[in-house]
Amino acid sequence: MAFVAVIVCYSFIGNKRPKSPLSFTGKPANKVQLGEMLFFESQLSATRQLSCASCHIPEHGFADTVAFSKGINGRLGKRNAPSCTNLSGRPYLFYDGRAATIEEQVKFPIEDANEMGIPIGEVVKRLNKDREYASLFKAIFNEPPTEENLKAAIAAFERTLETSHTPFDRYMNDDSTAISASAIRGRELFMGTKAKCFDCHFSPDFTGDEFRNIGLYDGVQFTDEGRAAISKDKNDLGKFKVPGLRNVAVTRPYMHNGMFKTLREVIDHYDDPFKAVPHPINIDTLLQNPLHLTEMEKQDLENFLLTLTDDRFIKKVAN
Repeated sequence: MAFVAVIVCYSFIGNKRPKSPLSFTGKPANKVQLGEMLFFESQLSATRQLSCASCHIPEHGFADTVAFSKGINGRLGKRNAPSCTNLSGRPYLFYDGRAATIEEQVKFPIEDANEMGIPIGEVVKRLNKDREYASLFKAIFNEPPTEENLKAAIAAFERTLETSHTPFDRYMNDDSTAISASAIRGRELFMGTKAKCFDCHFSPDFTGDEFRNIGLYDGVQFTDEGRAAISKDKNDLGKFKVPGLRNVAVTRPYMHNGMFKTLREVIDHYDDPFKAVPHPINIDTLLQNPLHLTEMEKQDLENFLLTLTDDRFIKKVAN
């Protein structure tokens, strides 16, 4: 059985606002809907050509399809764009955990020179000059656009991107036919001591909210220090936030640097952690030895991961 994602690409030209992606019609009636409108708003970038959705594409679990997203003037970001789904309750955001709340997270891509490239204060000025937005903020927040209510609106929208309508969830709710026998075997592997996936991906969203070094830092070719750049602790060298795995099938490429194009490549890396980067520094103790997974076990694991995709993000079509 093959799985095909229905892909819709959004483009933002000049100061035109997108018409089709929004989930509501007419004017936004609350801060969630205003946040959704802002998520697709190109005025939030210096060139007025990029929005949050340019790099966090809804049909791909609000992630991107390339290793490094293009920001203003074609500049490349430094890391793979992570998914914006299932952020509620996370104690850390971004691969390096630099933000503690969704509201705090909003500011970073707006002001990053390689992403949207504009001081958030300038965005606020634009919104105040825009009659429609000025009116909407007044109606919803009872005040004009500010940095705080801009962040609050976008964060409110992002908090709605929780996902639980998956084949796996239906299986856990006593629908024994929701996933295949192969996926069931994959789940057992995932939870077990051979594959050891559950040691890091153990919450309902399949993340542990920890920072781990999975062997993709050698200080020579792979030089992103990850969490250490924030914590200034050498023990954090090469550690990155453990991502949630819901919708992982539609968020490729994978890892902080997008170096793996498929789930199979990810599984192969964990099966032999020293193959991609032969001399990693500070690699996690869980990855000191190969797993020796069989071909069937790898396929079973992949089939299990496919069951974590929410219905709103992918349409599965059997060939």
